[in-house]
Amino acid sequence: MNQLKNKKPKALILGATGGIGSEVAKQLNKAGWHINALKRDIHQTAKNNDITWFQGDALNQTNVETAAQGCSVILHGVNPAGYKNWETLVLPMLDNTIAIAKKSGACIVLPGNVYNYGQDAFPLLSETSPQKPVTKKGRIRVEMERRLEDFAQQGGQVIIVRAGDFFGPNAANNWFSQGLIKPNKPVKTISNPSTMNTGHQWAYLPDVAATMVKLIETRDTLDAFSTFHMNGFWDEDGTKMAKAICRIVKEKTGKIPKISSFPWWLMPLITPFNETLREMMEMKYLWQQPIRMNNTKLIQQLEKEPSTPIDQAIEETLRGLNCLG
Repeated sequence: MNQLKNKKPKALILGATGGIGSEVAKQLNKAGWHINALKRDIHQTAKNNDITWFQGDALNQTNVETAAQGCSVILHGVNPAGYKNWETLVLPMLDNTIAIAKKSGACIVLPGNVYNYGQDAFPLLSETSPQKPVTKKGRIRVEMERRLEDFAQQGGQVIIVRAGDFFGPNAANNWFSQGLIKPNKPVKTISNPSTMNTGHQWAYLPDVAATMVKLIETRDTLDAFSTFHMNGFWDEDGTKMAKAICRIVKEKTGKIPKISSFPWWLMPLITPFNETLREMMEMKYLWQQPIRMNNTKLIQQLEKEPSTPIDQAIEETLRGLNCLG
């Protein structure tokens, strides 16, 4: 009886080797959870007694069901590699997660973003702002959340945490590591995609994960379908992030990087040969106007949003990306 009482709760992380998945796994471990994780090739995963790896694919419902055994939470943090094949892969993966959660009663947690919104909702976004997307990925995101809301209305539970552009030590597929700097190289130039005097919202992945863990652990107090917006790091004029990177690089290496504008003009020449860049270009409009999420609802639930000082967050990110030597 005591063994059952002291048994660790379990969560399935889909996308456990990605930026948000790996961070949520680590923080749930620290909070006393055991992690199940699904991966196509588990032979290169490091041994960890707090993670049970299952070989399989999120597109295979049987694989997902096997990995979800005994799990009360499923983090759906899996995306097609390099932004590729969104139209054909994203919704079938989510449908598998929903199907298994219906059987098991697991709560689904989804990392959200601002792709769902169009010009009519800007500049200040709340959880109830109208979702009228203007891009292909935005329309897919809206459909994902619609299917999750249907699942919640049928007796399931969903938590969506919407945040700004991700950055963090283990996050390689984002604007920070693919636009501003280059992983595994000294920072000599910072390529800033922001428009001058245009605010932009960023989210440090360990803070996003900490927020998710707090919501997971208080999920019994939440509505069946709960969406929360994070404030994260608000770059009020579009230069603060680039200047902070410059400041940390100078402090840690003695060298001063050059800050330049991201070469948007060059992208149409490159994107025909690079699908990842082509998909990222679709999101250009998000850099051309201030867009900020209001975190009032999150503060009401948690009292305080997890927030790492920006210089510490950038230093940890640059070290994790092997950019400080």
